[in-house]
Amino acid sequence: MSDTGSTDSKAPLAYKQESIAIAGAADLLIRSLLDRQQFNDPGGEAEALGISSAAWPLFGLLWPSGLRLAEAMALRPLLEGESILEIGCGLGLASLVSHRRGALVTASDCHPLAASFLLENLRLNELPPMRYCHGDWSGQSWDEEALAQALSHIGPARRRPRVQGRFDLIMGSDILYERDEGGALAGFIERHAQTHCEVLIIDPNRGNRPAFSKRMAGLGFELDDQPLRSLALATEKYSGHLLRYQR
Repeated sequence: MSDTGSTDSKAPLAYKQESIAIAGAADLLIRSLLDRQQFNDPGGEAEALGISSAAWPLFGLLWPSGLRLAEAMALRPLLEGESILEIGCGLGLASLVSHRRGALVTASDCHPLAASFLLENLRLNELPPMRYCHGDWSGQSWDEEALAQALSHIGPARRRPRVQGRFDLIMGSDILYERDEGGALAGFIERHAQTHCEVLIIDPNRGNRPAFSKRMAGLGFELDDQPLRSLALATEKYSGHLLRYQR
């Protein structure tokens, strides 16, 4: 474990490990990045995927919305045989909680290190393997030549399959952070949603919620919007919404 943080793309990363209390579930041991100053992209993989140095560390931090989604999944009844996809999973608290309960979960993110952090947190909590896929709903056209060059430096263990197939439940926390005028997120969800599907999103009062909900309504989803005001991460007031879309 390093105690050095830097914006140098080749600098070693600094981590921390802590026990996270989750209402309705047993605590989870989680390894996360020490702070938002971490950055390590020597092969240019993240850059090729459109992840800036400022955005790079966000996947590896604990966020209140992620905790709220984990708590929601700790209490939600599980249906026999249902398949679950978490998009933009970051550290994947909700996926870990659901996986520990015996659900069939696929975690996904676009960050090149999300899979390795998930693998370590599975190990820390003595959990069996869980499926992880590369999931990117941005709809951007990447520089394919730059991306291929970046990926050429990566061993096969780091290359992850993209999200495929359809799911009974799709979940995410704080994923409405962009205006998304083209509807890329709703389109991604539609491509991976079963005909009868539930979509569960924790939103910390982003201004993009109404536009997203309108797009989801156009896809046949009905919204149950539950405001949330409670303590999160023990010391931080949380204000947001639990958005449950169903069709």
